Amino acid sequence: MKSQNKRILNMSKIQKMIFFSMLVSQGIVLNIIERMLPLNFTIPGAKLGLANIITLTCIYFFSFKEALLVVVLRTILTSFIAGSPSSFLYSFSGALVSFFIMYMLIYISEEKISTIGISILGGVSHNIGQLIVATFIIENMKIFYYLPFLMMTGVATGIFVGLCVKYLLLYLRKLKYFS
Repeated sequence: MKSQNKRILNMSKIQKMIFFSMLVSQGIVLNIIERMLPLNFTIPGAKLGLANIITLTCIYFFSFKEALLVVVLRTILTSFIAGSPSSFLYSFSGALVSFFIMYMLIYISEEKISTIGISILGGVSHNIGQLIVATFIIENMKIFYYLPFLMMTGVATGIFVGLCVKYLLLYLRKLKYFS
């Protein structure tokens, strides 16, 4: 990754703005679709994390600031459309922790860790970010006893998201904007 320039060089500023708007919109739509799926994880708070497909894809192609902007806008707008103030706190903290961990892993060792591995670590770190906020809200560290259960779902959903991103990257790299 260090050798690659992660900026899309073949786009004008307007094209780039439109593209980022589409990514934010896709993240919102994936989040709303996920809420409608009749998946019942027996662990409260566990989700598929479909919007993380957009986050991880952005990290592979864009600069730190650009990818972070997509994550922040997606999280804020999703909370306004289909969330609550408390869901915003949990999703925003999880999204930021996950973003920073995945970005750091890709930046440091993209050649050594697969997309699936990065996604798994992103899913688990998302859960840790949420538990940190929960600790402050309920003022009790015992909430971390819940972490092993969340980690199991984080690994499973991380594999799914990582596979989706792996195949998405293969197709996107064939497009002229991403080559």
